[in-house]
Amino acid sequence: MTKRRKVLAAGLAIALLAGAGQPVAASPAQRIAWHDCRTGPDDETGQRLAAAGATCGEVAVPLDHADPGGRTLSVAVARRAATDPARRLGTLLVNTGGPGPSRDGVALLAQGLPPEVPAGAPSLAARYDLVGIDPRFFGLSSPLECGWPTGRYLHSAQLASPDRASFERGVAVARELAAQCADRRDLLAHASTRDIARDLDVVRAALGEAKISYLGWSFGSHLGAVYRGLFPQRVERMVLDSAAAPGAAGPALTRETAPADAAALRDWAKWAARGDGRYRLGATAGEVLATVDRIARTAAREPLRVGRHRIDAAMIPGLLLTVDDSDAFYAEFSSQVVVLRDAARGLAVTPTPTQEWKLSLYADPDVEPSFGFSATVANQCADRAASRDPESYYRDIQAHRATEPLFGPLARHITPCAFWPVSPSEAPVPIGDDRPALLVGASGDPVTPYAGQRALRRALTGSRMVTLDGAFRHGVYLFDPTPCVTEAVESYLLGGALPRTDVTCARHRSPGRTTPAS
Repeated sequence: MTKRRKVLAAGLAIALLAGAGQPVAASPAQRIAWHDCRTGPDDETGQRLAAAGATCGEVAVPLDHADPGGRTLSVAVARRAATDPARRLGTLLVNTGGPGPSRDGVALLAQGLPPEVPAGAPSLAARYDLVGIDPRFFGLSSPLECGWPTGRYLHSAQLASPDRASFERGVAVARELAAQCADRRDLLAHASTRDIARDLDVVRAALGEAKISYLGWSFGSHLGAVYRGLFPQRVERMVLDSAAAPGAAGPALTRETAPADAAALRDWAKWAARGDGRYRLGATAGEVLATVDRIARTAAREPLRVGRHRIDAAMIPGLLLTVDDSDAFYAEFSSQVVVLRDAARGLAVTPTPTQEWKLSLYADPDVEPSFGFSATVANQCADRAASRDPESYYRDIQAHRATEPLFGPLARHITPCAFWPVSPSEAPVPIGDDRPALLVGASGDPVTPYAGQRALRRALTGSRMVTLDGAFRHGVYLFDPTPCVTEAVESYLLGGALPRTDVTCARHRSPGRTTPAS
């Protein structure tokens, strides 16, 4: 989970859509052979799961669910039994988002993850068996890896296209990465969220459960929506946190995020202005944003030198993404902008440790399977078709240049899906019904914008929505201390009754939230 939050902080969060009209024939139920979660002394996830009292196992799932007797994959599962079995409510399947490994969601709820989630969710851990899986092709579940160097992938995913030359570089890298996956065609055709949702149902059957309850964040919320679209009668209670719009899945997932990214940057600018005595970025939000603009314009003329790194205009938008409006995140982010400001002035600067970590990723020649870059793109390309015309992406960027000057060239950039070796094998699962669900979101979410969350609320007509008002963060329940949100989520999961109406929660501010230290 810690790595997941670091990746979010580096601006690498993304997820979404899937489906096929009907579920396929169920595979025969299996018995899971539970064992110790620790695979070795360096297995941090296994250590956390073991400390939380979880055990782990594997479930065989069809590579192609339309061919249940054919080739299989191994899906890794973690489970922790309810600590109050006399009042057990059933199984709660947890997905922490990404897409990425999610077995550690069991440890997150059972014992927390200090300092972000110090206590977990003890009331849920008492009443539910907690279950998490690593989705197919991620973590320990038959990982898919095309051999992409980390830095090369980031040139595709996190470099904007502010001019024609940088766009052409993006096209070349996207084509190159897609070609490196060509020999994985047999797997790529089965990497969709639809396939992961069907895997969940195989796991449900192996657990011996007629129904499951579900809690998911970000991609996990989309996965939950797809699962209930395929298997509506097998869902008991469902909480979807920080969800995207029903049709936002696939290669264009980030396309509508630029306005939300800009709004989140403005919120940070207000915070930084109140700390002008410390950061000297500007005494008003407007002055802070003017400082940011000068950084971007300087980088467009000549790359900035930051320690051993060179930062050009294509890198700036990705380095200015925010995903968390906590004091700690804003303080670190402000320190990073100070470094960029000084570099734009021609001063010799040293990046902050977090900044050094992020910048090092852009130049990293090594393949980092733990990030799951290949599997993430494979999932997006399998969920929904992408335009195969590179010029359509450049026209889209140019059409929105005036309204999205900073983040638009990043949000609308071309991806390897434009050159992907296979096309989606199925249509997306229709998302929309009148069954109950609880949706949770922040009104200023920069990753899955609030307008999309509201669109999901309208599609799920039997649902209710809990909104954390005035929050510019991605991930709400457990990651924000506002009691109103916690009480709404846990009352529903423990009691089964949705709020009578949608709920708006006033933001709980930590001490000093509005006054940065000088």
